[in-house]
Amino acid sequence: MTQPSAPIAAIAASLQRERKRVGLSLAEVARRAGIAKSTLSQLESGAGNPSVETLWALSVTLDVPFAQLVEPARPSVQLIRAGEGPRFASDRADYVATLLASCPPNARRDLYLIMAQVGEPRRSDPHSPGVVEHVVLAAGRAMVGPIDEPVELHPGDYISYPGDLPHTFEALEPDTSAVLVSEHS
Repeated sequence: MTQPSAPIAAIAASLQRERKRVGLSLAEVARRAGIAKSTLSQLESGAGNPSVETLWALSVTLDVPFAQLVEPARPSVQLIRAGEGPRFASDRADYVATLLASCPPNARRDLYLIMAQVGEPRRSDPHSPGVVEHVVLAAGRAMVGPIDEPVELHPGDYISYPGDLPHTFEALEPDTSAVLVSEHS
C-alpha cells in the first residue's frame, strides 16, 4: 500500500489558526503534543507529510476535532468517489483513514472510511475527553475497541466505545474496511 499524501495546505492554515486561537507558542504546542518543534514549524509552513498519530496529537493538544485540522473547505454538495478524499496513513500499521465528512460548526462528529491490512494493529492514543467512536465493519474481519477489551467484528457489525481511552483497530483479513464516526461532546 502506498503512503497517501495529506492536504498539507489545509493542515498548515488550520494549525496556524488553531494555535493562535488557543494563544500558545509553537514550542508549547509541540511540547504538549510530544512532537519536535521543527516538525510543527514545517507543518505550519506547508511542508512535511504528517502521520495520523502526529495530527491526532495536535488535535488533542489544540482541543479541536481531527477533521477540523485536515479538511479543506468544500462546496455544499459533496461527493467523494471510492479511492478519493483526504487520506491519512498510520506510520505504525497498514491503516488508512479517509475523511468523508467533517462536522459542521453546530455539530460535533466526523466520518471516516477505514482501509486496513493484516499486520501491525493501529493503536490509538486517547483523543479529547468525551470522544466516542462508532464503527460499522463493511468488509473483512477486525478486532476493534478499547485496547484491553477489543471485539471481533464481521461485516455489518457495529461497535461504539470511548475514544478518550487507548483503543485499537486490527485487520484480521486482507482489505478490511469500515466506516468510523468520531463523535465529540
